[in-house]
Amino acid sequence: MSPSTELPRWLDVAVLPAVNLALALLVTGIVVTLVGFEPGQVLALLVKGAFGSRAGISYTLYYATTFVFTGLAVAVAFHGGLFNIGGEGQAIMGGLGAGLAALAFGAQLPASALLPLMVLAAATFGMLWGAVPGALQAYRGSHVVITTIMFNFIAAALLSYLLVEPLREPGNMSPESRAFAASAHMPGVHEVLAALGIEWPRTPLNLTLLLAVAAAVVVQLVLWKSQPGYALRAVGFAPEAARYAGMRPKRLILASMAASGALAGMVGVNEIAGVHGRLLPDFVAGAGFAGIAVSLIGRNHPVGIVLASLLFGALYQGGSELAFEIHGFSRDMVFLLQGLIVLFAGAMAQVAAPALAWSWRRVSVARGGHDG
Repeated sequence: MSPSTELPRWLDVAVLPAVNLALALLVTGIVVTLVGFEPGQVLALLVKGAFGSRAGISYTLYYATTFVFTGLAVAVAFHGGLFNIGGEGQAIMGGLGAGLAALAFGAQLPASALLPLMVLAAATFGMLWGAVPGALQAYRGSHVVITTIMFNFIAAALLSYLLVEPLREPGNMSPESRAFAASAHMPGVHEVLAALGIEWPRTPLNLTLLLAVAAAVVVQLVLWKSQPGYALRAVGFAPEAARYAGMRPKRLILASMAASGALAGMVGVNEIAGVHGRLLPDFVAGAGFAGIAVSLIGRNHPVGIVLASLLFGALYQGGSELAFEIHGFSRDMVFLLQGLIVLFAGAMAQVAAPALAWSWRRVSVARGGHDG
């Protein structure tokens, strides 16, 4: 960002994404009008589907949980100067780790021991899958974008092979593992609330939501309140200056990709332990790539990522409701809205920045003159 468009941090993190979102909604409204729908009705039903009922809120939060993990994964690597687009493969490996732990120990361990083991396995598998491209980038100069793309395909192929051959449930023609033991089930929010005497609809929302909140808090504290986080951001901003200051960029690059992979791997807990209860293909369903957009919209900041995750969760849930409520309104229109949001918040994120910076300077000058 040039000096003429330099914005205060709070404007850059909060106001600019909101302006970009408004522009995306405006363009979407024009397109919706051109194809014969009422923009106000579409927006109202989208919001109602996402937040108008307890079930809708639960589904929105369920989707948002996954996007928090993948968005944070992109952001951690970004602050280390890396563009990790391997969240899809790292999430697949995280699910594989959680699934293998459930299949191996489900009959021997109670939930109090098995669930933490599954969380640890998911984070470890994702961490290792992210660490290898990080090491190749740091010590061999292999571009992390290329290697993470390739690792996405390798992870998908590996999972497919395992589900077709050694892990497929005997007698089942579908490529999926046997069902996990009950102790491998991450409790649903509706189950926890029912135990407290609160009636809540049955949805996929589960206690992995709390892990996502904890992950956002930890990332915030580590990146902005710790010496390793400061060193990582220094390496990402100016690697040569960081090396001159005595930091070790190679180790920090490796660490950032490992941490990024661990965060993406936690998607496996939400999907495998919280919802499906078995290993199956395509459980990530593009969430790793959506995490790139989430991180861009959230300006690579944990608070922004949480808000962007809620936005994407609302689009996923509300979009599903739109397809049912409005005759002729296809899922393609929802994808259009998502694409426009990504366009304005990602590729065109700085289009509105000059006007916003000009407005901020005018307000600052007027306030200074008034104070004087």
